[in-house]
Amino acid sequence: MARWSCIRARAPIPTPAPSSTAVGTPNRVVIVGGGVAGFSAAQELRARGYAGALTLVSPEGLPYDRPPLSKGYLLGTEDAGRILLAPESWYTEHGIEVVAARAAALDLSPGRPAVALEDGTRLHADRLLLATGALPRRLGIPGGDRAVALRSRTDADALRRVLVPGARIAVVGAGLIGAEVASAAAALGAEATLIDPVATPLVPAVGEELALRLHAMHSGRGVATLVGAPVAIEEGARDAGPHLVRLADGGTVRADAVVVGIGVIPDTALASAAGLAAEDGIVVGSDGSTSHPAVYAAGDATRVRRQDGVVHLQRRAEHWEAAVRSGQAAAAGILGEASPEFGSPWFWSDRYGVHVEAVGTMDARQVPGARTVLREADGVPAAAFLVAEDGRLLGAAAVDQPLVVRAARRIIDRGLVPDPDRLADPSVDPRKLAR
Repeated sequence: MARWSCIRARAPIPTPAPSSTAVGTPNRVVIVGGGVAGFSAAQELRARGYAGALTLVSPEGLPYDRPPLSKGYLLGTEDAGRILLAPESWYTEHGIEVVAARAAALDLSPGRPAVALEDGTRLHADRLLLATGALPRRLGIPGGDRAVALRSRTDADALRRVLVPGARIAVVGAGLIGAEVASAAAALGAEATLIDPVATPLVPAVGEELALRLHAMHSGRGVATLVGAPVAIEEGARDAGPHLVRLADGGTVRADAVVVGIGVIPDTALASAAGLAAEDGIVVGSDGSTSHPAVYAAGDATRVRRQDGVVHLQRRAEHWEAAVRSGQAAAAGILGEASPEFGSPWFWSDRYGVHVEAVGTMDARQVPGARTVLREADGVPAAAFLVAEDGRLLGAAAVDQPLVVRAARRIIDRGLVPDPDRLADPSVDPRKLAR
């Protein structure tokens, strides 16, 4: 079990000005999970003036950023040092102990709660924060264990060794991760085949028009796309590739490696074993509070409970910024302080040298009466806006148009009613859209 004491943020994680620590705050906090949610919580605790003991249990050692795993890190343009969320010195400067070990159980019996590590060590704390993240969803088909997922640095290292010129890669799932892996494979000279049951993936995320444009990029870069679902992965002939993916329509794909990118499931094992409320995620309040008063949770493993006249559970958020926000909110909750104000949800992705961003919601199916407004560049959809029946802007997505998305976010957060003709007009400066 390795330990460090160190943080300076690599990723652009916003933090508020330090405030005084609330009366009655804990003397010791233990965070379980070294992803961006756990890191953000540790960073926020110190930014808010918390001066007590702070331990971060991170199985992989110093926390690192995961989005680059399917982008620059997989391509080899970023190394392990560059994707660290903070250098080792930061933890020392901020009095944060990093324990490179895996948590085995929580002890929530009356008294001071504790985390039991796999080596038997027990870490007691006044407050525990679970930031256990999510696990890749596996293929529940014969031979499904032959497919590899991309969730950790170790996964990316193993996949990078396979992505060599001439290698054949089958990617099951053409969403964000699958598309990024296919893009990296093509850039590295491998032959990639994308398999997805949906003809045009990502429509709920970016709208139909942009989804069509993005999906068409695959064939333009030599990546084959198949509409279908795998039913088995078998051992292939020695001279034809080690894997044979059988599809429901009878087709087959031969590959040197099969990658699966069909989503994630929340890692609630620790929480459920300890008796915490969980329903497709650890159930938390907006401040990260769980069903136990000494335990908080944040990140991909959580599902927020809202009370708007009636109590309901929100859908889980699985994007980078959502994890950052939940870590910050949980830190505030631990200190008994108000959570930061957050704007509309936002995410980004990269493929074939283009940058995609979206804010708010672009899922027109969930909003009766909503319509899409397109902004084109040279006859090609460059941005799409989802406008409610009453004229409010609900969401926006764009390709290589970051200023448009930034303006759209301001419009959404302020509840403004934009002129749809100005949204659609490419000659209108995006910086003026929110005025």
